[in-house]
Amino acid sequence: MKLIIVESPAKAKTIKNFLDDSYCVIASKGHIRDLPKYTFGIKIQDKHFNPEYEISKDHKDVIEQIKKLAKDAEVIYIATDEDREGEAIGYHINQIIDKNKSYPRIVFHEITKNAILDALKNPRNINMDMVNAQQTRRLLDRIVGFKLSPLLNQKIQKGLSAGRVQSSALKLVVDKEKEIKGFKPIDYFSIDAIFKNGKDKVESILVEWNGKKIDKLTLQDKVEANEICEYIKDSKFFVKELETKNKKVSPPPPFMTSTLQQSASSNLGYSPSKTMQIAQRLYEGVQSDQGVMGVITYMRTDSLNIAKAAQDEARRLIEGKFGESYIPKKPRIYTTKQKSAQEAHEAIRPTRIDFTPQIAKDYLKNDELKLYTLIYDRFLASQSSDAIFESQNAFIGDNRATFKASGSKLLFDGFHNILGSSDKDKILSPLIKDANLELIKCELNAHQTEPPPRFSEASLVKTLEGLGIGRPSTYAPTIALLLNREYIKIEKKQIFATDISFVVIDMLEKYFLEIVDSNFTAKLEDKLDKIADSQLDWQVVLWDFYEPFNQKISDGKTNIASLKVVKQTGELCPTCGKELVIRNSRYGEFIACSGYPKCKYVKQDNLDDTTNEKCELCGNDMVKKVGRYGEFIACSGYPKCKNIKNQKQTSKNTLDNIFCPLCGGEIIKRFSRRGVFFGCSNYPKCNFISNSEPLNIKCKECGYLMTKKETKTKKYLQCLKCKNKEDLL
Repeated sequence: MKLIIVESPAKAKTIKNFLDDSYCVIASKGHIRDLPKYTFGIKIQDKHFNPEYEISKDHKDVIEQIKKLAKDAEVIYIATDEDREGEAIGYHINQIIDKNKSYPRIVFHEITKNAILDALKNPRNINMDMVNAQQTRRLLDRIVGFKLSPLLNQKIQKGLSAGRVQSSALKLVVDKEKEIKGFKPIDYFSIDAIFKNGKDKVESILVEWNGKKIDKLTLQDKVEANEICEYIKDSKFFVKELETKNKKVSPPPPFMTSTLQQSASSNLGYSPSKTMQIAQRLYEGVQSDQGVMGVITYMRTDSLNIAKAAQDEARRLIEGKFGESYIPKKPRIYTTKQKSAQEAHEAIRPTRIDFTPQIAKDYLKNDELKLYTLIYDRFLASQSSDAIFESQNAFIGDNRATFKASGSKLLFDGFHNILGSSDKDKILSPLIKDANLELIKCELNAHQTEPPPRFSEASLVKTLEGLGIGRPSTYAPTIALLLNREYIKIEKKQIFATDISFVVIDMLEKYFLEIVDSNFTAKLEDKLDKIADSQLDWQVVLWDFYEPFNQKISDGKTNIASLKVVKQTGELCPTCGKELVIRNSRYGEFIACSGYPKCKYVKQDNLDDTTNEKCELCGNDMVKKVGRYGEFIACSGYPKCKNIKNQKQTSKNTLDNIFCPLCGGEIIKRFSRRGVFFGCSNYPKCNFISNSEPLNIKCKECGYLMTKKETKTKKYLQCLKCKNKEDLL
């Protein structure tokens, strides 16, 4: 028996379809071991970093299965993804089976029968340089996360985190927000004219006045603009110059990870995370007209390289479908601008050019088909001919003023025949040089400059790529993490920085500039690339970063002042005489002495609404507070007394006529770190809880409460007690 080990079950299933019964294919289900979740997990001694990897609990069964199969296997192939992360996963699998042996490693850009069989003929060893590059990335991120995040929690508020790529990306969003807030609009004017040419009208804009070029912001004086407009109304104009040029427009290159995420966001409205999830399925294997197979090449790539066989297939299809004029004389070769791009990889393309979107629609889900069509058409267009446009310019004026009228005409659609074009022909009326034209209308238009647009997910990915921050595999998870940490929010496809992100970035800029400096982060990425290419020692790179960074952390614990102050109150502390300030805590705002921690005075009549309750622990008033998960009741004596009660029943979160099956109390909607749940209003005396919404419907089997359940495919009812299921009418 020959054993092949991959990461995902879907990938394992697809590969198994191509091989005979002598092969067994099993999935590791991702990373089988990693740094510990709750401890630092790195031993540092004599400038050497030793990661203490541990097996995750949910992978113990699959590891036992892999070890059992490995004992009986005549040969074991490591077939994880071809990038650094895949190489590192393969290394850990090798170590788990037998750290004293090196098992053959196979890689492939696409999951098709020919690619798998070819890979089995050409195995190699685990590339330890790639593994070390990935280990360096992982350890760098752990160092930043475990050292810097606690400092943010201590100095700003709990629940914050920092990361090497995450914080650089957040600074871009915050800087954009600052630029927008500090933007001062400029008023300016433009002058448009409409001329009569026979029965046609010619629209134009003023581009020159008294020999001076008129740019967008040239006319800012309304009086001057009005004077020019009055002159124009009394003047006579003729065609001073005609200009006609043919312009070739080349097709865009095939997709790589960043451009796929940008295009899917702009054209399909998909988030980077959704795009990569769908692309993963298309790569690992979906149903096609030839059975289960991967229908696109590997989707985490920064290369624009294309296999010659794929180019030839595309050219043949284009010529057969559209004609010889739609293929260039030589196949198009694309290269990425990124120095670090791994050109041995390929761009994202369909694995079979004959699996057209028209055929694919019978096999793929709707979201899969949309993304596949985007990839297919972009690849086919990338191998097609240029489009040819005719640009037309006419300059109309007198001895003082010159207007410009423009038009364009598509002469040959080329690649637009595949991708389509939103540009419509705007053909100028036929004009004759030196011919007189009658002025129909002169119009003065007022404008105001607009602030720069906020980032969309697509434009943020493009900026991260352009600055060299992160790599293809990091764009989607970085944005997802910023959303999850509530550093950013997305509304109408625009990314907004939340209030807390300004505080975090201001602190990082002042004390840890390297963490948010895009140049520093990009240089670290370059060093990771050099480690993968055997040009740098990974231990040296780690130490060069760790030593000064760790010293800054130590200094910061004592030297960085608390940033938990929200605003000043103007009141003085009755204990020490220093000013009272409004501070932030995980339980909301409170008034305390600015001299903390030397003075621990907290004002008892805080910012919150008092209740009729007294604290059963200290006797102080209980007050209503608002936290990240809604309203709750807490002692006004905080932080000396930390008594807290759960969220009170309100009309907003009480379920109508749904009563607790244990004590008869009302069921209310509650909020926790993990999301929404439902519980009894008599908590803590009654501990009834349900993760799904209870309904006023009794189970036909046992008479207990039924809850509403929902999967991707259907909705149904399920009993909380006996688990009896019923269809939801």
